[in-house]
Amino acid sequence: MTIIFHLNLCNKKRRLTVKLYLMQHALAYSAEENPEKPLNPAGINQAKAAARGIKRLGLSFDLIVASPKRCAHQTAALVAEGVRFPYSDILTTEAVLPDRPPQELLTLLQQEPVASRVLVVGHMPHLAKLASALMHGGELLIENAGLTCFDLDGDNQAKLEFHLRADQVEH
Repeated sequence: MTIIFHLNLCNKKRRLTVKLYLMQHALAYSAEENPEKPLNPAGINQAKAAARGIKRLGLSFDLIVASPKRCAHQTAALVAEGVRFPYSDILTTEAVLPDRPPQELLTLLQQEPVASRVLVVGHMPHLAKLASALMHGGELLIENAGLTCFDLDGDNQAKLEFHLRADQVEH
């Protein structure tokens, strides 16, 4: 089932036409366990399994965007390795930090070529706010290493194509 939502973008000069994939970073150590909050062993396995699942689904990306926080960047790197996306081409940006407004990322994505396939690896609550903005107030439970896909068609519409938990991506 495809659900269509209408977007309200501030910059109308350039239409946003991308396939947007959202992924919350894989499981990480708590700040008490490690202040840098890298992926824990379960998170490393989770990110690698997500990469295998993405490859099995036949998905590829023109751009991978990651938060500068270590857990998100590690997740993006493991997914990139699994789908043969060049690590050096991962775009690290503060636009996907937990406290950033979704519009900041959407504005950044307007620079991408038409029909780009973009994976965004970030954090809650940013990803939930972004999904909510795309759905005009709807809510999605975005889990660690799950995968959500929106098709932004350039006519101010976002179609929710799929929303998978981590265990669904893996298999």
